[in-house]
Amino acid sequence: MTPPVPYPQNTAVRAEPGSFRDPANRVFHAGDDVLRGLREQAAQDWRALAATDFFPSLLAAGKVCGTEQVAPDLVPADDGGPWAAVLRHERIPFVSHPAEWSFAMLRDAALLHLEILTEAVPAGFTTKDGSAWNLQFRGAEPVFIDVGSFEPAREGEPWAGYRQFCQTLLYPLLLQAHLGVDFQPWLRARVDGIEPHQMRRLFRGVRRWRSGVLTHVHLHDSLANRHATTTGREVRGQLRHAGFSREVVLATIRSLTRLVRRLDWQPPATGWSDYQSTCGYSTADRIGKERFVDAAVADAGRSALVLDLGANDGTYSRIAARHAGYVVAVEHDAAVVDRLYRRLRGEGERRILPLVMDLADPTPGVGWRSTERAGFVTRSRADVVLALALVHHLAIARNVPLALVVDWLVDLLAGAGARLVVEFVHPEDPMAQRLIDNKPAGLHAEYRRDVFERLLGRRCVIQQRRELPCGTRTLYLGTVRD
Repeated sequence: MTPPVPYPQNTAVRAEPGSFRDPANRVFHAGDDVLRGLREQAAQDWRALAATDFFPSLLAAGKVCGTEQVAPDLVPADDGGPWAAVLRHERIPFVSHPAEWSFAMLRDAALLHLEILTEAVPAGFTTKDGSAWNLQFRGAEPVFIDVGSFEPAREGEPWAGYRQFCQTLLYPLLLQAHLGVDFQPWLRARVDGIEPHQMRRLFRGVRRWRSGVLTHVHLHDSLANRHATTTGREVRGQLRHAGFSREVVLATIRSLTRLVRRLDWQPPATGWSDYQSTCGYSTADRIGKERFVDAAVADAGRSALVLDLGANDGTYSRIAARHAGYVVAVEHDAAVVDRLYRRLRGEGERRILPLVMDLADPTPGVGWRSTERAGFVTRSRADVVLALALVHHLAIARNVPLALVVDWLVDLLAGAGARLVVEFVHPEDPMAQRLIDNKPAGLHAEYRRDVFERLLGRRCVIQQRRELPCGTRTLYLGTVRD
């Protein structure tokens, strides 16, 4: 990480909305820097953590986000007074929600959290919580970001993050591995994940004997009910009296690790699994489209952020990654995203982030006041947006007015000069016609190329247009007007 420099006087320092839950520390943004203010006890914990052998090793391996201590006056004091210490963290290129991850992504995030605990506990440390929100991705690589969660472990006390780990990581994995139910809607619905009593109702009868369910669902819920009127201090005292030890905590973590590694979900074949061979593109169409995208992104800059909307198998994300700094590949089919992630992970790819999302219903803001975790549109200020073979699905299949589709795509861009690479599938194209045939006659009369061009021209300067050889699809490169 480069040394911090004094900020210009007009640099705004703003608090990260999702960091208020731990009063011992708070995360701030100043320009491109991510800073963490620490209270006195948190600062002492940080100094002890930095002096261990395990934490610098995790930093060097990239398993924990890059972190260094900087001048405390980089973050202004708040109502609690000045910060005892300030840390500067590596900036993650694009912040995602656990509800946007595929099965393999969530499993890898869970395993990394457990790996970090396996290193921390023997060294006398633990984490305050076990939430999936403590992790992010650099492309296809998970990384632990909540450095403020580390604290010295107290002998005789259990891992405080166990319940959160179950609700936001283990339970979603059990749901999909054992029942084949997509977990994304569950995590999107509640920022704190799935409650034990909800899981218990889903895993009744013979289902309770599925791997991990009896211990981490039924027993967990029973113990929670038994101690519902007991304070946390009383429970911890009872455990210490019963001989609960650090070795028991470590054994639990190792058991969870074995369980999570065994859980698997094989993505089923779907209508989008083999899109490249079923989409109707000829070889000439495909080559022309790939060349157009390559040229459009070529001079966007090595620091550019690209959104590939409707990315499918990632073909165009890979083309964009040749030139841009980071690519977010968004696709609604969880099976397709999971396959793409596993391929990218096997390649060690850190510049393409695959995400699961229905673009007609993108991730909203969630948590306290719906701003604790920002929605997709708020997080997405891209230098380039790729919208290839997408517009007709939104406008026809999902009945989103064409004007709203164009406005939404442009609003995802960072501002004047940012680029929109968009494909318009003509109404007479076989794929568009198939969608139109399923709708009432005349419903999509405004879905025409001339209307699309007029709408696009209102928001963008159309720099290029290219007809594909099939004659029923046109590619456009537009730059946002001042």
